[in-house]
Amino acid sequence: MKKTLFFAGIFLILSCGSDDNGDNNQFLPPSSVNYQINLNLPQFNSLKFPSNHLVDNSENGSIKGVIIYNIDNTQYAAFELSDPNHAPSSCSTQTIDGITATCNCDDGNSYNIITGQQTSGDGQFGLRRYNVRREGNILFISN
Repeated sequence: MKKTLFFAGIFLILSCGSDDNGDNNQFLPPSSVNYQINLNLPQFNSLKFPSNHLVDNSENGSIKGVIIYNIDNTQYAAFELSDPNHAPSSCSTQTIDGITATCNCDDGNSYNIITGQQTSGDGQFGLRRYNVRREGNILFISN
């Protein structure tokens, strides 16, 4: 009996899995973002100063681009530019005003680009977050 319980316990432990991604958004297709930004380059100068942001539309693996926000020179936030509550379309690319990202579709969706939380409109998803790590003057952005 002890062997049966032991093996049943092992089976249950091994059958548990983890979901590191945690992104079950049916509107945004999977993306593979993994690139670097050199803050010494002039096109990224705005990211050297706290409370500034940059919209990066380069070929970086994102869907519509990446919003990067300098919180305090040691912490950065980065999010997908495509509205997470719409399938990618001509209107789902967001525009940035201050710390607010607003969808160009007619539903009034807007999001905080520091936290990624929805601040107005309809939907169940916040912005898709990307990891940002700073080493010296290089930002590493990935998911």
